[in-house]
Amino acid sequence: MNNFNELINSNTPVLVDFFADWCGPCRYQAPILKEVAAQVEGLARVVKVDVDRNPAVAQAYGIRGIPALIIFRNGKVVWRASGVKQASELVAELTKAAA
Repeated sequence: MNNFNELINSNTPVLVDFFADWCGPCRYQAPILKEVAAQVEGLARVVKVDVDRNPAVAQAYGIRGIPALIIFRNGKVVWRASGVKQASELVAELTKAAA
């Protein structure tokens, strides 16, 4: 949890994808997130958190369904959604969070 807190307490926006290996929609979201990471390189970060391996982090942020996506900036939640999201929406939200 300490490493996670260090990661999200950045002035650079961080998109966190809460996922699990067994989750079908999460597997669909994965290549979209790779595309987003390439588009926002230098502007924001994209990281993945496996809810099965990190249950305390998932519980701390009230993750009930996956995929769940949260954008953090300076340790605060600035955007949150669940379900599969398209690259254009995620890039727009990260750009807004970085402004």
